[in-house]
Amino acid sequence: MDDLDVSLLRLLVEEPRAGMREYARVLGVARGTVQARLTRLERDGVIDDYAPKLSPAMLGYPVLALVHLHVAQGRLEDVIGSLQALPEVLEAHSIAGEGDLVCRVAAKDNAYLEYVIQQLVRVPGVVRTKTEVILSERVRYRVLPLVARPGRPVAGS
Repeated sequence: MDDLDVSLLRLLVEEPRAGMREYARVLGVARGTVQARLTRLERDGVIDDYAPKLSPAMLGYPVLALVHLHVAQGRLEDVIGSLQALPEVLEAHSIAGEGDLVCRVAAKDNAYLEYVIQQLVRVPGVVRTKTEVILSERVRYRVLPLVARPGRPVAGS
């Protein structure tokens, strides 16, 4: 990635709805250049999504928790398939450490969180769980600080 790619990515993250013409104007390049750069960044896997970030709280699910799952040997793929069927499971990651998977789940309230956890415990292959309720978000998910050439910090991060 060069400086133009870094600047384009910064604009895309900071002003995702601005559009090609605005990106080209701000960067001082042709619209075709912006499109070609975005196409390459998509093809290379640097840009993997354009979806908006939705708020579980504003959708009626203000309680978030991390649920660590201990999975019976040989059952990981089965468990993952079951997790995908539960809408309250926002994401799941294989981990090294406490358990085999960690899931971020959303719930309407604490009683509903207990229901979600019971659903997870009933998944064939789940041996036990450990839950940590998220009290507040202190650092929002971000990637922009990583967008820099090796050895050069991104300005303004």
